[in-house]
Parts: sequence; C-alpha cells; structure tokens
Amino acid sequence: MNARIEDTDLHAWLDGELPPERHAEVQAWLDEHPEDAARVRLWAADREALRARLDPVLTEPVPQRLEQIVWSHAPATIGVPWQRWAAAVAVFALGGAVGAALTWRLQTTATIATVTALTPWVQRAAVAHSVYVPEVRHPVEVDVAGKTADESRAQEEHLSRWLTKRLDVPVKLFDLRAQGFALVGGRLLPDAAGPSAQLMYQAVGDAAPGGKPARVTVYLRKPDDATPAAFRYEQNGDLGMFYWVEGRSASGGPCGYALVGALPREKLLTLAEAIYAQ
Repeated sequence: MNARIEDTDLHAWLDGELPPERHAEVQAWLDEHPEDAARVRLWAADREALRARLDPVLTEPVPQRLEQIVWSHAPATIGVPWQRWAAAVAVFALGGAVGAALTWRLQTTATIATVTALTPWVQRAAVAHSVYVPEVRHPVEVDVAGKTADESRAQEEHLSRWLTKRLDVPVKLFDLRAQGFALVGGRLLPDAAGPSAQLMYQAVGDAAPGGKPARVTVYLRKPDDATPAAFRYEQNGDLGMFYWVEGRSASGGPCGYALVGALPREKLLTLAEAIYAQ
C-alpha cells in the first residue's frame, strides 16, 4: 500500500467507523507500519483509561448548585418557551465546560487513570510482580543472570522449553537489552484456570532510588474466552501495566501478556512494543 493513511482514518478504524473495504485497507497499513500501529494502541490505552475515569461522571445529574446559578440569572419572564430553552442550554453548556476542564486536567497528569478494579488476571500479574520483584536472593525460579555466556544460553533454552510445555503456549524470552533491560530469569506460577509464567527483567546501569535496579515483569498465560484482546493500559498505585492478547499463529497460541513495572507509561510502552515486535 503506497497511499499514506491519515490519522483521521486511523481514529475511525479504532472506533469501528470505517466500511469493511476501507477497514481492511487500514488494517493492511497497520500490519506494514509498526510505528503507526504503536500509536493506535497507545490511543486505545488512553481511551480505556479515560473511559474508566470519566464514564461515571457522564451519568451524573447536573449539580443543583450549577442549576441554581443559571436559574438565578435567568430573565424574570422565564416562562416564555424560548427563554426556558435558553436557560436549559446554559445549564448544559456549563456542565460541558466543567467536563471539558476535567478531561484536560486528566490528560495533563503524569498518570492517565488509577484503576482499582483491575481485570482479574491483570491483578494477579500485579500481585506476582509485587511479591517477587523485591526478592534479592530468589527473585526467579530459573536464573539466567551472572553466568557465563554458554551457561546463560543453556538456562534460557531450558526455561523457554519448560514454560512452553507447562503453559501449552509458546514462551519466548524477549531481548530487551536495546531498551536497557536484561533478563534475570523466570518462574512458573498458578493462575485461576491453570499455570502461568513470569519473566523478570532488570535495568542495566544506574540503580533506582534506594540502591536497587528497576525491574519489570512479563506475565504470560493461556487466555480464556472472556479475556479482551485489545491493547490496554491500567495503573494501580505506582505500578503501570500494559496487557494484550495475541491470537493463534504458526508458532501456537493464543497467549495473554501483561507487562508490569513502576515506570512511566512511555517507558513501559517502549518495552511493550519491543515485546510485541518479537
């Protein structure tokens, strides 16, 4: 496909507003242009976060104090139909201005949204991250760090084969060195309906505040039918989480992924994109 796909078409594709033929053309463009696909997934993550925060506000009635402000400044002849409509429009506009201000405020904060009611399997990924990341001596079950090149390679092959067999999905050990993170190792974990796995990566170089290098984890599981396939972002306290499901391919699947870490959203997105690309 040679013709450039504009952002308006990308937004329409994301919102499901394109006719089937045009939808297929945009899908083909995204398959061939990973940078645009990354932007669209980020839009989707922002949309879900804003919905989680703003949907309850949309269903709230206009606060009584705002209605009183409008009605107290309405003409004395408010009984005239057109003036009644004008007052109603003023109430609506005032409510819209408040909503717009709230949206702007949310979009300019460092954290798009704090979601306490996490998707269950993403919550398990967050809990597993919180349990094992602080460990010093036994952060993983199969350790690949601090060994010779041959020993690390042998351990990585063992870890990948073992987790793939237990999860019945292909478990790839992602190379995140270009993004500043090295593989520490991995472990098998229980999930609601079977086994899951956790891969741990540690920042190379400068340590985080407190003297400990930053760590992120990748939680993998065989998804159930209710798992949403969309690329999404959630935040719970200091932890940010990108999660998605990849469908069945020649190498197997499908497989659900959750990347968890106490990092800025943009940094987590960079890591998630590197994982997705591999």
